[in-house]
Amino acid sequence: MEKISLANELQANAYPGRGIVVGRTPDGTKAAIAYFIMGRSENSRNRVFVEEGKGIRTQAFDPSKLSDPSLIIYAPVRVLGNQTIVTNGDQTDTVYDLMGNGLTFEQALRTREFEPDAPNYTPRISSVLTVENGSYSYEMSILKSNNGNPDQCNRYTFSYDNPVAGEGHFIHTYKCDGNPLPSFEGEPKLVAIPNDMDEFANTVWNSLNADNKVSLFIRYIDIATGNYETKIFNKNK
Repeated sequence: MEKISLANELQANAYPGRGIVVGRTPDGTKAAIAYFIMGRSENSRNRVFVEEGKGIRTQAFDPSKLSDPSLIIYAPVRVLGNQTIVTNGDQTDTVYDLMGNGLTFEQALRTREFEPDAPNYTPRISSVLTVENGSYSYEMSILKSNNGNPDQCNRYTFSYDNPVAGEGHFIHTYKCDGNPLPSFEGEPKLVAIPNDMDEFANTVWNSLNADNKVSLFIRYIDIATGNYETKIFNKNK
């Protein structure tokens, strides 16, 4: 697979929707995560990321303008022991609870499907990173309708053992803007990950469409120790 520029990919797409990037820094020492949300409606844009425990949650920026919290208020990031769960919806809690009871990432997501937001049927995208005793691996998943047909849920899981230094994978909900919004297609895209967390954060945030971007979460996890650093960008301040 050809490695693409994450900045170019984002700049060329006005509405990838919500996106997850996971990878490893070039020096091999850090696991890298980016999760962003975008919005076209006032309800979707009326959000911020706030820290909650070791993870984050979405929160209404102006509670008086929150018209429907069902698909926009959730915990995108939760930490279960040495595993960091990142998703674009309340399936974060499903994965957290069921993996805590011994199921695998893929088994946990078997209990869920795409979002019930006809006619888009927004895919559920998810990832779990495992950092333990100096080793690192991650998985990514997408649950989507069958070309817009809600009668069938297509399920794809991608596993990356011992990720290559300097590489990451990018998955997002929508192929591009549209009505209805077309779902992401294919494997997660191969992208470069920099050593510098600020560079990574600024690249993603500054490359997202200025009108549609809402919030961005960045985390670098030290693979040797499990310690981490986090950055949050919110358009609403």
